[in-house]
Amino acid sequence: MIIDPCVVESKGVRWMRVLFFPDEGVDVSGCAAELVALALALAAGKGGVETTTSAEPGFGGAELSSVEVVSSGGPGVHIKVDSERSALVMEGDRQGLTALADELRSIARMDDGGHQHIEYFPDHHYLAAGSLAMVVKSPHGGMPTR
Repeated sequence: MIIDPCVVESKGVRWMRVLFFPDEGVDVSGCAAELVALALALAAGKGGVETTTSAEPGFGGAELSSVEVVSSGGPGVHIKVDSERSALVMEGDRQGLTALADELRSIARMDDGGHQHIEYFPDHHYLAAGSLAMVVKSPHGGMPTR
């Protein structure tokens, strides 16, 4: 039986999960409502979401307890992990935070499995050099089903 994560979330249970792989970056999964909530925090330039931990193995990744958004002068968005607080931190200028919010809204609207790689490359229009690579999964899973 497949459990719809948004049904679980509507009962007050957080489903967003963030795994940190020090040599690779972060892996983010959650239902559409949680991805949109994070997009709203990014667009506002402040806030964040708490995440869940699971009894399931993290496939070698460390589970992070929150995602935080911080507005700064930029340029661009710097994605990093604060290990002491077990938090994924997205810090950047409003233009970059808004562009990242748009990416998350797009992923939240995916109607099939899939994922989006968000990572820095030279001349990237909204990420800062040194940002961690991030993979955000569709609310329907990480791989397409069709």
